Amino acid sequence: MSDALTDDGSDISPDDSQEDVMTPAELIAKLEEAWLNEKFSPELLENKSEVVECVMEQLTHMESNLQRVKKGDAKAGIHRMEIDRIRFVLSSYLRSRLQKIEKFFPHVLEKEKTRVDGEPSVLSPEEFAFAKEYYTNTETYLKAVALKRMPPNLQNVDLLKAVPEPCLDSFVFLRVKERQENILVEPETDDQREYVVDLEEGSQHLMRYRIIAPLVSSGAVHLI
Repeated sequence: MSDALTDDGSDISPDDSQEDVMTPAELIAKLEEAWLNEKFSPELLENKSEVVECVMEQLTHMESNLQRVKKGDAKAGIHRMEIDRIRFVLSSYLRSRLQKIEKFFPHVLEKEKTRVDGEPSVLSPEEFAFAKEYYTNTETYLKAVALKRMPPNLQNVDLLKAVPEPCLDSFVFLRVKERQENILVEPETDDQREYVVDLEEGSQHLMRYRIIAPLVSSGAVHLI
C-alpha cells in the first residue's frame, strides 16, 4: 500500500507485508464509506486508522507525481482537484470522529475500558489520548469554576450520568451491500406481532440505527 500511484492514478504496487492489496479507487471508496458511516451514525464507530494511514501515504505520492507533470498540462488541474477532494473527505471523517469524542467522551472511554480481548478498538491510540485529556480537562474545569463552591456533598459529579449517551434509536438511511434475511424491525408486543423484513442487495431503507448497527459494523450495509 505504500508504493506510489502511477501518473494516471490507475494502479498500485503490491506490498509483501499487506495481505489485502487494493487499487487507489478501492482505497478511496473505503474511505468514503467510512466517512459516510461516521457522519450519519449517532455513535462513534470502530476506527479506520489503517485506511487513514494508507490514504495519507497515497496523497503524498499523488503530490509527488503532480510535481512531475509539465506546466500547462490539462491533467494537472484534474489531479489537483482530486487531491483536494480526497483531503476534504479525510478531514471531514476525522473531524466527525473528534466531535463525537468531545460530545460523548465519558461513554466512549467507558466502552473502551470494558472492551473484551479480541474486540476491535473504537479509538485509535491518538484518539484515546485525546479523549483521556479531554476528560481530565473537563473535570478540572468543573471543579475550578463550580464544584469547589458547592456544598461538600455536591462536589462530586458522575460524568457518565451527566453527559447524554448517543441516541441509538434515531433513524438513518442505509443501502444494502449484502442480502440480509429476517431482520427484526420491531419486537413483539401486546399490540402487535413482531415485524421482520428481508433486506435485498442494493435496496435502500430508513430504519432505526440500533437495529442495523451490527450490519454497519460488518459492512453488510452502509449509511447514506
